Amino acid sequence: MTQRPEALWPLFAELKTLAGVGPKSAQALEGLEIAAPRDLLFTLPHSVIDRRPRDTVQGADLPGVVTVAVTVGAHYPPSRKGRPYRIHVEDAQTGFQLVFFHGREDYLRKQLPEGARRLVSGRVELFDSIAQMVHPDHILPVEEAQALPAYEPVYPLTHGVTQKLMARAAADALSRAPELGEWIDPALKAREGWPDWHAALTRAHAPEGTGDLTPTAPARARLAYDELMAHQLTLALARVHRRKGKGRVTMGNGALRRKVLASLPFRPTGAQARAMDEIAEDMAGPERMNRLLQGDVGAGKTLVAFMALLIAVEAGGQGVMMAPTEILARQHLDGLKPLADSAGVVLELLTGRDKGAERRAKLAALARGDIQILVGTHAVFQADVAFADLRLAIVDEQHRFGVRQRLELGRKGAAADVLVMTATPIPRSLALAQYGDMDVSLLDEKPPGRKAIRTALISSERMEEVVAHLRKAVAEGRQAYWVCPLVEESEAVDLTASEERFKHLRAVLGEGVVGLVHGQMPPAEKDAAMARFVAGETKVLVATTVIEVGVNVPNASIMVIERAEWFGLAQLHQLRGRVGRGEAESTCLLMYQPPLGETGMKRLTTLRETEDGFRISEVDLEMRGAGDLIGTAQSGLPRFRVADLEHQAGLMAMAQSDARKLLHDDPALESDRGQAARMLLWLMRQDEAIRLISVG
Repeated sequence: MTQRPEALWPLFAELKTLAGVGPKSAQALEGLEIAAPRDLLFTLPHSVIDRRPRDTVQGADLPGVVTVAVTVGAHYPPSRKGRPYRIHVEDAQTGFQLVFFHGREDYLRKQLPEGARRLVSGRVELFDSIAQMVHPDHILPVEEAQALPAYEPVYPLTHGVTQKLMARAAADALSRAPELGEWIDPALKAREGWPDWHAALTRAHAPEGTGDLTPTAPARARLAYDELMAHQLTLALARVHRRKGKGRVTMGNGALRRKVLASLPFRPTGAQARAMDEIAEDMAGPERMNRLLQGDVGAGKTLVAFMALLIAVEAGGQGVMMAPTEILARQHLDGLKPLADSAGVVLELLTGRDKGAERRAKLAALARGDIQILVGTHAVFQADVAFADLRLAIVDEQHRFGVRQRLELGRKGAAADVLVMTATPIPRSLALAQYGDMDVSLLDEKPPGRKAIRTALISSERMEEVVAHLRKAVAEGRQAYWVCPLVEESEAVDLTASEERFKHLRAVLGEGVVGLVHGQMPPAEKDAAMARFVAGETKVLVATTVIEVGVNVPNASIMVIERAEWFGLAQLHQLRGRVGRGEAESTCLLMYQPPLGETGMKRLTTLRETEDGFRISEVDLEMRGAGDLIGTAQSGLPRFRVADLEHQAGLMAMAQSDARKLLHDDPALESDRGQAARMLLWLMRQDEAIRLISVG
């Protein structure tokens, strides 16, 4: 079924076919991302106007909207140009005025003849203690009163689109919505008390009060669920499709892993042990592993990853660990080298810097299988890189690694298992939206020996105290980061901010003590400055956020973040995680410019009170919304029209298990419910998924 089903054709017709929509308004509607009648179905009203009739304007909450039946009295055309046209009307208890600017007398006398009964609805204000309704929104003969809904829906608008147009077009789109089969699990639907699809749409567009506008209202929850279900079905299909790709059974004898564990000064945490088991089990299975290892800063992902790489080596194969930047690749090398030595395993680094003979020698050793574990940047994926027997690919720190790229990776490393690692704690609802095609291992315990970091808020007016504190710490042999904000994203200004701070600190602390790293430096210079800090030659590193991910300097125990109120919560949490890695007590100073606004305050105090990255990410989600949290554009995070990930987080998990179960019970989507689910995928424009079904 690679052709859109006929039942849905009317919903994907041109907008011009809708009542009241001409070529101009069709173009204007594109401003609301409405390109077809189906988009109107999912553009729900955001508020309602109470149009319930009252007997009288007396005692109404003014100024406000009033709907009342009146007897039309005398007309008072304007005495001179520029004055309004007034009509006196009487309701059940009192008289008031209808007011029209630029009113045409012939039209108004026809609409509102003296002595007639009319229902009028509009905003009433007191003017010189006389109630006035200026330009009523609705004027109807009393016998047609039921044509006015008790609650009139209010739609989002854009330039060139009026409420009237939206209401007419939405009503017409609704009239085209076919009756469709049910794609939601019947037991779930009954438990949640959700209406059928058609009934849900009708109710969502004709809310009976403000209660119908909340994310938990049954009609809205159901429509949100439909969107999430379609998205999760797509991810589940991608997952099934990838699992069909022939995997390889990779089982080790545990010999190398035992050596490494014996050499460690501590035992793995329960979370680490659990993750290691989950990964070993996946690798031993016939399907390809596709797992996400999600752990907060310092939760010990490196060890878990290395154990997985050892399984590949124990089984006679090879493993690769890829990082987004050269700095991080080198750091992985430093972290893994001692572990590799304890196991007697050959570990090598391959980056864009390897050239000529040296590169050729590495590639030859890789192709022969002499290099057992390769660490590198994405340069590992170049055409001339061939492995003797690649069993496992680990991709690090990739929130820029969407579903599409994961499908790409699958095509490249023929049957290799894939493990994606991220140190960015994201709330569960977003993790499911972004990584719903993957199986997730969570590291939610801190390894023993990781010390708590003391976090303090300090006003930038106390800058000199902070610098004095720093001088003392440096004299004691400690190291510190000093992070400057990126100002207005403008690189010239960013440069001056970090360079000014660098000069200031160098003047106080002395030549050669302070290093500088910022986004505008050539990569080689940046690496050199980082290397001097890692080696302990420089004691204070002034940096923009280039250090937020992955840098590991155990001796650095102070983190100063200037203008902390400009950073996002997740970013602050990542930065703070750069200290607290060694023996010394660590401190993080959040410097802010007073006065601090309410959101800035909430952000910084949340950080002061907890080190739990998942808790922090939930607060971040509440404060900023899903799109901002991971930057919708580059995250591969879908845009939902009805679903609201902040307030309907629970629905996402339900949709994931529902979608996976449906595919498990009916892999080809052939049952009645399966056919309905196909219809849902067409309805929600999930073309990728439809392709996967037709391929599958």
